[in-house]
Amino acid sequence: MDVINPATGERVDSYDEHTQSEVETALEDATSAFEEWRRRPLREREDLLAAAGDVLRENKGEYAETMTEEMGKPIEQAVSEVEKCAWACDHYAEHASSYLEADHHPSPPGTTAKTVYEPLGPVLAVMPWNFPFWQVFRFAAPYLTAGNVGFLKHASNVPGCALAIEEVFREAGYPEGVFRSLLISSDEIEDLLGDERVRAATLTGSGGAGRAIASTAGENLKKTVLELGGSDPYVVLDDADLEAAATTGAWARNQNGGQSCIAAKRFVVVDEVYDEFVDRFVDAVDSLAVGDPMDEETDMGPQARQDLLDELHEQVEASVEAGATVETGGEPLDREGAYYPPTVLTDVPEGSPADTEELFGPVAAVYRVGGESEAIEKANDTEFGLGASLWTTDLDRAERLATEVEAGCVYVNELVKSDPRVPFGGIKESGYGRELSADGIKEFTNRKTVWLTDEPDTDVPVE
Repeated sequence: MDVINPATGERVDSYDEHTQSEVETALEDATSAFEEWRRRPLREREDLLAAAGDVLRENKGEYAETMTEEMGKPIEQAVSEVEKCAWACDHYAEHASSYLEADHHPSPPGTTAKTVYEPLGPVLAVMPWNFPFWQVFRFAAPYLTAGNVGFLKHASNVPGCALAIEEVFREAGYPEGVFRSLLISSDEIEDLLGDERVRAATLTGSGGAGRAIASTAGENLKKTVLELGGSDPYVVLDDADLEAAATTGAWARNQNGGQSCIAAKRFVVVDEVYDEFVDRFVDAVDSLAVGDPMDEETDMGPQARQDLLDELHEQVEASVEAGATVETGGEPLDREGAYYPPTVLTDVPEGSPADTEELFGPVAAVYRVGGESEAIEKANDTEFGLGASLWTTDLDRAERLATEVEAGCVYVNELVKSDPRVPFGGIKESGYGRELSADGIKEFTNRKTVWLTDEPDTDVPVE
């Protein structure tokens, strides 16, 4: 696996893929480790997770530089990502016990009926390059603490991040085999998921990858959680704080180079404030500093790979040919590296790529709509359903409209984000299942009913 720095186009490192023999050893080690790990007191697993958070903080500069070098994330955003991973570790170290506490149910006198949450076993995580640490810890922090063990199949352009994450758990004191990064190709995922020792899988990625995982898992009757693409609407109503909406919107679209499933991608603005919003929005977008991702003043670095930039530009060109107007940006930057500028498209035609496809880069599509009902209709006019952002100063109005938006989460007067305190996930083509919070830690557990009684009632029919 060759690592190409997207800011320079130069190869900076190379890693050997794991052999079939090494993968087999990892499976055997994980199976053995699970039998001990699942019986480790939860308090001890929480303590180890807290230690992992400490390791992350102690080495955040090193891990951030690895991220930036491998996929181009601006260094300050990379440091923030490591800190967010440490926060997730802190959260589950503090709350896992309460999240996994048994639920008690009504039952006859003299009996106790409850649901307990037990781990499933080895879980395969197939993770993307765009948030190479956060996506993994979003999976690992809850699932390992619940008593599962994990395999990471990371994106092939971030092998250094994959191995660094394995190092975090090793340095924190986790037993051998509880977490392993496997440097393997995507072609090997099907066989790995088909192995009886792997009990479940989670994927963050494209719709095609999600369908492939779901199909193989379904054939083998294995639980999956999928977080797929998004084309999140950013709805600006007539009473919105336009300066805040424009400034936050510029960041919501362009942070991480616009390479985020939950980035604001379709800006739906009511006619009454459309012109003023577009002016403010374009100004805010133009103020973002594009440059060397190792420079702390940089807001946006390169795209993660040249082929991703090329695909994005093809979508922009096709949308412009169909009738979209470029307000700013729209052409790759004439400089070394995979740089694409923050871009704003208006007059986006129905059916064009900017209208119907996920643009995984710094390109915003802005729509003019007549009013509130048309705004919600346009917001829902997508195959995706990951997140949505609503902008209005009337919170009663916002709460009413939030129920009409087809998405896994709705944020009012904020950008969409994932937060360990609340469940995260999508609907429709954006996937299924939930990560984070109490829902997330329970996804890969056996919800086992336990019924206790002192004196069996032999007269009750059994069915």
